[in-house]
Amino acid sequence: MKLKIIKLFLRLALSLSFLSAVADRFGLWPENISVWQNWSNFLDYTQLINPWLPHHVIPLIGVIVTVLEIAFAMFLLIGFKTEFFAKLSGFLLLIFALSMAFSTGIKGVLDFSVLSASAGAFALSQFKEKYIELDLLFSKASAELKT
Repeated sequence: MKLKIIKLFLRLALSLSFLSAVADRFGLWPENISVWQNWSNFLDYTQLINPWLPHHVIPLIGVIVTVLEIAFAMFLLIGFKTEFFAKLSGFLLLIFALSMAFSTGIKGVLDFSVLSASAGAFALSQFKEKYIELDLLFSKASAELKT
């Protein structure tokens, strides 16, 4: 039972972290606690941690990353293909960590726990037993169809 709770905690923590970051870039957090406060500041930060990318592709990168974060958050939250989306989340967070480390140094990566989040996502991808997940309904339906 403890592993089920840990799996649920990892799913919720990753999902809510992604959604919080997205909310921040859309100005949904109060200014005094917000990192970016708006989309423009988020794109400026995206350019900062990706200095090797041409300036004109940064808005596209910002949109892609935002869509991925929303999608991964929702799929993890409802437990759809959890292992797959946890692994993708781990890679996305690792890319964030490496971009941050190579452009601004390791301190931000450590202070914002990006490596910890990436490791947590990879750990989540190893949990095979389903618990409060949409996948559980699909596996039951699939088993019933086979009988």
